[in-house]
Amino acid sequence: QVDLAESGGGSVPAGVTLRLSCATSGISFSNSCLAWFRQVPGKEREGIASFDTGDGHTYYEDSVRRRFTISGDTNKKILYLLMNNLVPEDTADYFCAAGNRSALGCLYGASWLDDGEDFTYWGQGTRVTVSS
Repeated sequence: QVDLAESGGGSVPAGVTLRLSCATSGISFSNSCLAWFRQVPGKEREGIASFDTGDGHTYYEDSVRRRFTISGDTNKKILYLLMNNLVPEDTADYFCAAGNRSALGCLYGASWLDDGEDFTYWGQGTRVTVSS
């Protein structure tokens, strides 16, 4: 019943903007911890942004702070990640995830997301490739 599906990735030149979407169903969208993660092949998945939809707080990992914005559309049940001024280091597979508001990334901040071990539901990922 629960489904998360990312879209919006692609191959783009550095400096452009992309908006990733995560369409959700079957979750308590307005009472969840929603987050974005990214993973480079051969490396550990890392959390980059989280959104506590219960109180509206958002959190960012330092590498994307001031460039990326996490947000959501409650009516459409869609989570977004707006990525500004993309650089080649942003190249990765991007995943959205959903968990309880008690997830560490929403209790304490994005630095606590780690690999998202306390998130219950995951999308399949969307690939972002940024060329120089």
